[in-house]
Amino acid sequence: MPWRRCRPAPPAAVYYASGDRRGEHPQKHLAGFAGILQCDFYGGFEPLFDPQRKEQPITPAFCFAHARRGFFELADIAKKTRDGKKGKPVSPIALEAVRRLDALFEIERSINGRNADERRAVRQEKSKPLLDDMQAWLLRERETLSRSAEVLKPVNYMLRRWADFARFLEDGRICLSNNAAERALRGIALGRRNWTFAGSQRGADRAAVMLTLIATARLNDVDPKAWLADILARIADLPASRLHELLPWEWKHLREADKPADQQAA
Repeated sequence: MPWRRCRPAPPAAVYYASGDRRGEHPQKHLAGFAGILQCDFYGGFEPLFDPQRKEQPITPAFCFAHARRGFFELADIAKKTRDGKKGKPVSPIALEAVRRLDALFEIERSINGRNADERRAVRQEKSKPLLDDMQAWLLRERETLSRSAEVLKPVNYMLRRWADFARFLEDGRICLSNNAAERALRGIALGRRNWTFAGSQRGADRAAVMLTLIATARLNDVDPKAWLADILARIADLPASRLHELLPWEWKHLREADKPADQQAA
């Protein structure tokens, strides 16, 4: 179908279920993937970034929200106030790092929804000078810190992978953080205590399939309940050659095409 070929790839989500946090799981899921992976410093991803990997190595783009979190914990004035005398003093380096990172996030908020080329142009003009200055500042401050300084950990967290943090400047497709993925898992994290005894690994795999379907529908502005009710009623009678019509983006397009002209305009 011409419509399917000329449109950009539609958004989609994929969930996997695993019983632990071992690195073998993401390495298996992403074994055939080649592209950009927005993530934190989780060690299980490291083999995927190896240039000697037989498949094309994955390019990392590290999350600034995770980087900010390390500084924020040392600069949380409200928490220090609650802790009173027992609390440790606010780190001025951490406080300044949070201020600098917040300036980058403010720029990102101003370009949300723009295309990749526009985002890259704004980042080159506004974000790059701020990030270059931050790198120079962190390098200077690190020289003054003792090995026992708590703020040294978040400083090194960024400096040791600086090129992978700065990659968003050159590619407008990259986000400043992977907060979208974190939010997509929030409901699962909040509910897992209730689901502890809900079933087996097979049940978890089925839940991952359903989450994949529901999240993908939402990413395409499709009501998951209406979509699932319709496709489950029709899928048994649909030829295999037409199954693609049930994908959320195809389903939405066909439904729009079936509307009367006056409703389409509305």
